[in-house]
Amino acid sequence: MMGALPLWALAGLFVLSAAVIALAGTRLAHVADALADRTGLGEIVAGALFVGAATSLPGAVTSVTTALQGQAGIAIGNALGGLTAQTAFLAIADICYRRANLEHAAASPVGLGQGVLLIALLTLPLLATSEPGWTLGGVHPVSVVIILGYLSGLRLLAAIRAEPMWTPVATSETRPEQSPPGEAAEGAADGRALWLRFAVLAALTAIAGFGIGEAGSALVERGGLSASVVGTLFAAIANSLPELVTAVAAVRIGAVSLAVGDVIGGNAFEVMFLSLADFVTPGSIYAEFIPTDRSTGQIAILMVTVLMLGMIRRERRGIAGIGFESALVLALYALSVAFVLA
Repeated sequence: MMGALPLWALAGLFVLSAAVIALAGTRLAHVADALADRTGLGEIVAGALFVGAATSLPGAVTSVTTALQGQAGIAIGNALGGLTAQTAFLAIADICYRRANLEHAAASPVGLGQGVLLIALLTLPLLATSEPGWTLGGVHPVSVVIILGYLSGLRLLAAIRAEPMWTPVATSETRPEQSPPGEAAEGAADGRALWLRFAVLAALTAIAGFGIGEAGSALVERGGLSASVVGTLFAAIANSLPELVTAVAAVRIGAVSLAVGDVIGGNAFEVMFLSLADFVTPGSIYAEFIPTDRSTGQIAILMVTVLMLGMIRRERRGIAGIGFESALVLALYALSVAFVLA
C-alpha cells in the first residue's frame, strides 16, 4: 500500500512519525518514570525497565514489522543503529550538563552493572552470525538466550542496588537519584490514570513506529536507498528521539542517573529487537547480517566500554568541558556513520 505513495508523501510520513515519537515518546517516558516511582525502584533500574521499555517501543515495532515484510536489513540496522545513536545521545546530554562530566556525576554500581550486561547482550548476536544456520523451529537459540539473559540481568541489577558491595567515592559533584521534569504532575495522578496515560501514549508511539517501518520499507524499494542506510541511520535516529529528549531533560534538572539508565536501558531493548525480529523472520535473522552491520555492532560495544571506563575514571572536566569518554563516543559514532555510508 505504501509503495503506491509518491516519494514526497513517504518522506512526509516518515517525518510525521518521527515527530509523534519525539513528542508522545517523551511524555511516555515521564509517565513510565512516575510508575517506576510507585514501585520503589531507583533511577537506574527505572530507566532500564520502565523508561527504557517505553521509549524503545517504536523501535521494537519498526524492527518486527520490517522483518515481517522481508526487510531484515532495516530491522537489523534499526536495532544496531539505535545502539550507537542512543549512546551518542548520552554524550550530547553530557554536553548539556555543565556542572561536571556526566559519567563522574552518575557513577554507580548499578550503572556499571548495567553497562556490563549490555556488553554481554551485544556479543550474543555477533556470535550468532558465526553460525547463523542453527535454528530451532525457525528461531536461532541465541534469540532465546538474549531474552533470558536480559531478564536474569534485571534481577542482578536489583540485587546490586539492594546490597551493593562497593560504592564510588562521593564528591561535591555526585548527584543523588532524582526524577525528571513532570514528576509532580504525573505523580499526582492515581495509579489507574497513570496506566491509562501509559497505554494511550504507548499506542501512539507504537503506531508511529509502524509508520517509520512502512515508510522505510517503501523508501528502500522505491527511493534507491539501501536497507542498511535506512535502518541504521534514518529509522534508528527517528525511533531514538525519545531517549535524546528524555536524557537532556533529565540532566538539566540534575537527574543524571535517570539519563544514564534511560539510554543504556534502552540499548538493552535494542538488542532484544533482534530477538523479536528473529521470531518472525523465516530462518535466522543473523544470516542476514552484512559486514556493515557487524561493524556497527562492534562499534556499539566499544562505545559502551568507553562510557564504563569514564564512570570508573570519573574525570571531573575534560575536552571542551566534557569527559574524554563523551568525546570518544561522538568520534566513534561518526566512524559508524562513515562505515554505513561508505
